[in-house]
Amino acid sequence: MRSRYLVREVYQVHFVTSTIVNWLPVFTTSDCYDIITEAFDYCRKHKELKLYGWVIMPNHFHAVVQATELSRVMADLKKFTARRLIEQLKIERREWLLKILRDFRLPHKHESTYQVWQEGFHPQALYSDETISQKLEYLQNNPVRAGFVAAPEHWRYSSAHEWCDGAIPVVRCDDWRQMRREERNRVSREEAVPKQSLGTRGEVKGRRAL
Repeated sequence: MRSRYLVREVYQVHFVTSTIVNWLPVFTTSDCYDIITEAFDYCRKHKELKLYGWVIMPNHFHAVVQATELSRVMADLKKFTARRLIEQLKIERREWLLKILRDFRLPHKHESTYQVWQEGFHPQALYSDETISQKLEYLQNNPVRAGFVAAPEHWRYSSAHEWCDGAIPVVRCDDWRQMRREERNRVSREEAVPKQSLGTRGEVKGRRAL
């Protein structure tokens, strides 16, 4: 499996990216943005996806996520959203964009008329609190770097929007700090359990063998 698809550490938090083919500006209407946020929410509720942070830009999205079957979850999300986005683009009569998406269809995609997403989602495993914080800061500042807003929380289609007073989050995020605390507590409990070892004659130390 190519690295842009491969998830080696299935229990780790990952930073993922999915990009529209040729970096085309598909996400220019709220209806198109909502297709992605609704898919995030569905995967949280029905596919055991933990969503710790996200942002949607005009031609790609980033997210910090966790799932034991992350490759399958992301494949399902991209397949579903591709179909919905094509339907929405037809409603919006964005024919010029549909034509380009037809032209970019890869030869082996026999079941599709269009190619919406670039292949893969480029998973990067995040092993520490520091790297998780860095990736969250990076993705939430994407709209600021692009010059769309002055502050991360002003971009509606981002987990940073939850910081705004009185804001109604588009998608609820999971608490990654709580997850990490629970993980450390679990490891501590496991390490506290005394290990039994066998003696030279098959006896368990501290207890006679049956």
